[in-house]
Amino acid sequence: MNLKISKVKIFVTVPLENVEDVRIAVCEAGGGVIGNYRYCTYSVKGVGTFMPNNNAKPYIGESGKLEYVEEEKLEVLCEVEKVKQVVKAIRNSHPYEEPAIDIVPLMDEDCFK
Repeated sequence: MNLKISKVKIFVTVPLENVEDVRIAVCEAGGGVIGNYRYCTYSVKGVGTFMPNNNAKPYIGESGKLEYVEEEKLEVLCEVEKVKQVVKAIRNSHPYEEPAIDIVPLMDEDCFK
């Protein structure tokens, strides 16, 4: 198997009222490109939980209190060369002090016989 990683999938959870701002920022930074298409994203709604400690400056909630927030998990395909700029765009457009960002490497189909 010839392992070549040229793309990743980036996932981030975002409060419902901020999803479009983050989506636009991510796509303008170079994420969400599939062939001849731009702004390719997928999202699913869910509920996130967190409890800020005394040092946190939460966008939503209070220190020491468990919070339940309706969020969307936004995912985009991204070329490896653009990961840093896309993650920077997420951090700059996201309201959370510490957004949950997952970066998953993807294998090209050429890796398989």
